[in-house]
Amino acid sequence: MIKRLPRLVIAGLSGDSGKTTVSLSVSTSLHDRGLTVASYKKGPDYIDAAWLSSVGGSLCRNLDTFMVERDIVRERFLVSSAESDIALIEGNRGIFDGMDLHGSHSTAELAKLLDSPVILVIDCTKTTRTIAPIVKGIIDFDSDLLVAGVILNKLAGARHENTVRGAIKEYCDVPVVGAIRKLGEAASVIPGRHLGLVTPSEFVEPDKLREILRRISDDYIDMDVLISIARSAEPVEIPETEVAEQQKAGVKIGFFHDSVFTFYYPENLEALERCGAELVAISSTDDTSLPSLDALYIGGGFPETQADRLQANRSMMKSVKNAADNGLPIYAECGGLIYLCRSVEWNSQVYDMAGVFPIDFVMHSKPAGHGYMECVVDSNNPFFEIGTVLRGHEFHYTAPKSEVDAKYTCVKVNRGAGVGDNRDGLVYKRVMALYCHIHADGVQSWAKSLIDATLDWKRCN
Repeated sequence: MIKRLPRLVIAGLSGDSGKTTVSLSVSTSLHDRGLTVASYKKGPDYIDAAWLSSVGGSLCRNLDTFMVERDIVRERFLVSSAESDIALIEGNRGIFDGMDLHGSHSTAELAKLLDSPVILVIDCTKTTRTIAPIVKGIIDFDSDLLVAGVILNKLAGARHENTVRGAIKEYCDVPVVGAIRKLGEAASVIPGRHLGLVTPSEFVEPDKLREILRRISDDYIDMDVLISIARSAEPVEIPETEVAEQQKAGVKIGFFHDSVFTFYYPENLEALERCGAELVAISSTDDTSLPSLDALYIGGGFPETQADRLQANRSMMKSVKNAADNGLPIYAECGGLIYLCRSVEWNSQVYDMAGVFPIDFVMHSKPAGHGYMECVVDSNNPFFEIGTVLRGHEFHYTAPKSEVDAKYTCVKVNRGAGVGDNRDGLVYKRVMALYCHIHADGVQSWAKSLIDATLDWKRCN
């Protein structure tokens, strides 16, 4: 089916250029106009995606061509956005920043894959006429990329704005669709910390945030022009997809879902449901024990920032430890790995964790692992065949206090840090915990493997 699908990529020259603020403001305005917004975040970023979900009224998904094959990324995008009024994709880092000299997996490459116009957000701090050659250079750098508009950010005042607008009008064949003044305190309405912004589940002023975001779009962005640019995108062919019959595996898989553990790709949870699992949300801080389950999935999050609450709920930790000792299948990523360890030290204080693995971790002031990972499963484990390639990502400030014995691990790290010494994937009975976050569309054996391991455990019990 050929269809017009209005869409925009919000890109920038670097991290912290204002892409997230602009994307959230635009999404808020579109939602308030009664438009159905399909929102996306380029790259492996749980937090920005969570904020886009929060303000846009619909689930934000991640689009990443390193973790997931390009044709699958495009198909998932087209299918998931087909019924929306407009699709909004927030880029990451600089528009051409990728993994190599050719910009592989960059925002620009994603925009071209999706045939999407690009709106370029530019930090104009202490810069005037120089903005014009920067914009022109980006336009000329890749003729296949459609830069359809520019939003100027962090302008000092009317004179600053007029100078930059004039330079772009004189030398660049692209419209200025927004000019945002320095926002003062409003610029930091969402507090930041070591992994970026706080998560929406920890934020206490949602109404104030929406008011500020709405004011930014109303005062500084020409939304009518922006929508017109989105609607000018070339028609696309929406792939026909067969609705798979929901399997009934008859298994209950619990997952920690609270203010501590929020890092789950929607596709991962959906993949488990498609394979027949009934998902059960559990609070690691408020529930005192695990309910009756056939498996447990612990995603990433910020266990270190709420370690005191986790430690105070010893009954839940004992319940998880007992379940692991009894052979319950448990799959954990990053924050989940920390929860399953013996202890974590942060700000010179040591907090007891669940103690499934006899390993102590410490929180450092700089990232211990940050970026894409490529790993190969090379030892026995509960969920993956030996030889399985895992392409994912990591972002953690924690690391083991001492070298981890390789006998506890099942994954060789070819790219990334993991738990150290080119290893990742801690294993104990039917428990596996990694720093590596995977995407179910990229590791398509994962969900079925977890279900199979769960069914095998049920048969033995």
